[in-house]
Amino acid sequence: MSATLILGGARSGKSAMAERLARDSGKDVVYLATAHAGDGEMSERIAHHRARRPAHWPTVEESLGLAGALRRECTAGRLVLVDCLTLWLTNLMLCGDEPLPESGKLLLPARFDQERAALLDVLDAGLPGELILVSNEVGMGIVPMGTLSRRFADEAGWLNQEVAARASRVILVAAGLPLVLKGAPC
Repeated sequence: MSATLILGGARSGKSAMAERLARDSGKDVVYLATAHAGDGEMSERIAHHRARRPAHWPTVEESLGLAGALRRECTAGRLVLVDCLTLWLTNLMLCGDEPLPESGKLLLPARFDQERAALLDVLDAGLPGELILVSNEVGMGIVPMGTLSRRFADEAGWLNQEVAARASRVILVAAGLPLVLKGAPC
């Protein structure tokens, strides 16, 4: 398996970069979407992404069970594009019934640790085909206010480090421009 992690801030061009690399690969592409429309603004974002993708790319929606979806969708000769890890992380952080604290320690649902470990295990085991994972780089700004926001920034940073260690290529995108941090040039 060849895995590429593409990092960047909001509206940095990371998804467009991932889509360009997928299109240029010449492989059959499956788009694995982790977002779900919880409100009108998110529905608009999803529609924007859909309109930009080639119509012949099948879309698989999976907001929680990412490792299982990768096992099903990654096959020889196919490229799977996951957009994005940070939305998936948010879904996992909020999938339980635990109340969100106003201050103090945030308890994450048991499924959070299970799904995170399963993703890292599947990346360690290797998958047939090619994989592109998109994730937000959220750790370059100020420390967020609020327990949930700080925990999210921490978890996203730790996840990005773990995935980057397993990826053969890591690209940081800023202002639509790629900076290869690890592996082959774009």
